[in-house]
Amino acid sequence: MATPIKNRYDFVFLFDVKDGNPNGDPDQANLPRVDAENQEGLVTDVCMKRKVRNYVELKSGGKKDGHLIFIRQGNVLATIIDEANGEEVKDRQETLCKQYWDIRTFGGVLAVGKKGAGTVRGPVQFTFARSEDRIYQAEHSITRQAVTTEEEAKKQEKREFASTMGRKSTVPYGLYRMHGFVSAVDAVKTGFSQDDLNLLWESLVNAFEHDRSAARGEMNPRKLIVFKHDSHLGNARAGELFERVEVMKKNGLPRSWSDYDVVIQCEGLAKGVTLEEKL
Repeated sequence: MATPIKNRYDFVFLFDVKDGNPNGDPDQANLPRVDAENQEGLVTDVCMKRKVRNYVELKSGGKKDGHLIFIRQGNVLATIIDEANGEEVKDRQETLCKQYWDIRTFGGVLAVGKKGAGTVRGPVQFTFARSEDRIYQAEHSITRQAVTTEEEAKKQEKREFASTMGRKSTVPYGLYRMHGFVSAVDAVKTGFSQDDLNLLWESLVNAFEHDRSAARGEMNPRKLIVFKHDSHLGNARAGELFERVEVMKKNGLPRSWSDYDVVIQCEGLAKGVTLEEKL
């Protein structure tokens, strides 16, 4: 395995959406996810990891050993685990971490198949992304000129044009904030290296560029603020560092990135912690 990272990192990632659905809720007719109590928008950690995985797979071509993606459409996980080299669980975990970038990064539950490989806790963890302000779940009626079935065509044969109705859900505008953590302690267990970390930063910055769709509207990364600790255990608590990044609203109804200011308090930063803006 490559040399694991020796520093802990905590980071803040800001991204926004305009006239799109960043993460639909299947339990709510695919409406944009919200906190039921205060109507702040949510994007799950699983959604963000998917975008990161997709970028890594695109960059590597999906065939580069060491940058394969374990959680992807078409993979039979039990078969992959059973075919991993090693008689012991520890050996199979090492093989899988070496081959699959997302296991090395995010970890995984590998206790399936005839052999199984236990559970790996990854060094990189994401929180849910939460909007800075409450969002409005806009619903739009849409029509399609073509019908789906013969039955629908017969029902509408007296009309000049046959069409079907549909619904589309969007957020007019929302600025979302996600927190992340990179553990040097867990990196040792999976072999997460500096090259892997650089690819993580690159993936976040480019997460939306190759994930475009009419449903998602305009999604753009806005800020990636990284706190680097000079030790493997860290030199300050993550929560205290995150509080140094303040998003300030310029007006009562933000509708663009320019309606916000991001203020980073750099004075009095804990000894051994440096701040890096990747975006």
